[in-house]
Amino acid sequence: MTDLSLYIDGAWVATEDTAPVLNPATEEVIGRVALATTEHLDQALDAAERGFAVWTATPIAERTAILLKAAALLTDRADHVGRVMTLEQGKPFAEARGEALRVAGALRWDAEDARRAYGRIIPSADDTVLSVRQEPIGPVAAFTPWNFPAGSPMRKMAGALAAGCSIVIKASEETPGTAVELVRCFADAGLPAGVLNLVFGEPAEVSKHLIADPRIRLVAFTGSIPVGKLLAAQAGAAMKPSLMELGGHAPVIVAADADPVQAARKAAFAKFVNAGQVCTAPSRFLVHSSLHDAFVAAFVEAAGRVVVGDGLAEGVTMGPLANPRRLKAMEELVADAVSRGASVRTGGGRLDRPGFFFAPTVLTDVPADARVMVEEPFGPIAPIVAFDDLDDALRIANSLPYGLAAYGFTRSSKTAEKLIRGFEAGILSINHCGGSVHEAPSGGVKSSGYGREGGPEGLDAYLVTKRVSHLLVD
Repeated sequence: MTDLSLYIDGAWVATEDTAPVLNPATEEVIGRVALATTEHLDQALDAAERGFAVWTATPIAERTAILLKAAALLTDRADHVGRVMTLEQGKPFAEARGEALRVAGALRWDAEDARRAYGRIIPSADDTVLSVRQEPIGPVAAFTPWNFPAGSPMRKMAGALAAGCSIVIKASEETPGTAVELVRCFADAGLPAGVLNLVFGEPAEVSKHLIADPRIRLVAFTGSIPVGKLLAAQAGAAMKPSLMELGGHAPVIVAADADPVQAARKAAFAKFVNAGQVCTAPSRFLVHSSLHDAFVAAFVEAAGRVVVGDGLAEGVTMGPLANPRRLKAMEELVADAVSRGASVRTGGGRLDRPGFFFAPTVLTDVPADARVMVEEPFGPIAPIVAFDDLDDALRIANSLPYGLAAYGFTRSSKTAEKLIRGFEAGILSINHCGGSVHEAPSGGVKSSGYGREGGPEGLDAYLVTKRVSHLLVD
């Protein structure tokens, strides 16, 4: 494992206090991550304040060139970054390498799109120039989880840096190596000192200290709804805007005219990516009763083809869960569903081997009050239930406070439009289970958060709109 130090004001900083980093496939300690003290956090804040003054004054062409060089370095290092990611998070190497390449593309998109963050001139009186300008909001405090060790940090880094902001980012202590490698790319690309600062530490203490500091102008967070509400409240108390990408419990509706086999295969593939540890993962499967048995059979067959193992092993398509907390959560969700009458069609428990492995699991006859139907599973469990009326299916889909992603399968354009209009979600895919793309925004509604990442909208949170009325004088 790489050196897991803090990065403050352009320098790598070791600390006396460290925490172990585990390989979830073996449960072995593979490194120790540096933990920041309050003094380290204050140093990072000082650096971000100075870095913002330098970065926002840097011409956009120079900023873009540095960010594009960082993206090129990340592309060149994708194999190494992918291996680090697999070691500390568990996902198969092909997924990890693909994530590294994908976020390099996201950085390129944001770097180029920042050149198009235009203002405008508004017709006004003859002696007045009325304009609207877009300017970087200032230093950003960002907090990211462990499930996408490259994807989540890069969304924050790319958006902030492209807009002209500096950033202090606290990445996950469970997957620090990938974040360190991302920062190395920026440092080696020539990013000025202080513009990007990476810290690790006790999450509640770090977030409270950074958010309250007057130098921070924006809070950006990806993670669970309870933590998101806490951080949003802290930001609100300081009258600071926040960007919240929170959890979901994505419904899948398979309409009566869909192809049940194709729908099941596509949905199963998406369900077991990253061992189901994806906030947009399909996680509640509502299937028309006429297609239910065929869908279940195809889904179970697809689950049976998943090869579970160490992400660095040849042929593995699903790695371990990231930590023992997720194992315990899966066991509890399955036990609760079964106690309420659900049937386990495949899987249902942890695998008898070292590591945090849980079998791909399919449940049927799942009652509406089962925990897995109302709590985000965030793991490889697929509950499948039948419906007879599409309006009822949409009511069930929208009955929870979540609203991040949703999926629908149909061969009717009329039904597709009904699903598009009916789903309460910020991200919607019809006839596939699409993931995030650079050129379009991602984000939730209801308790799944607010603000958008990706697409032209992805820079909005990092920019402030300034109205200028300039009276012309001699």
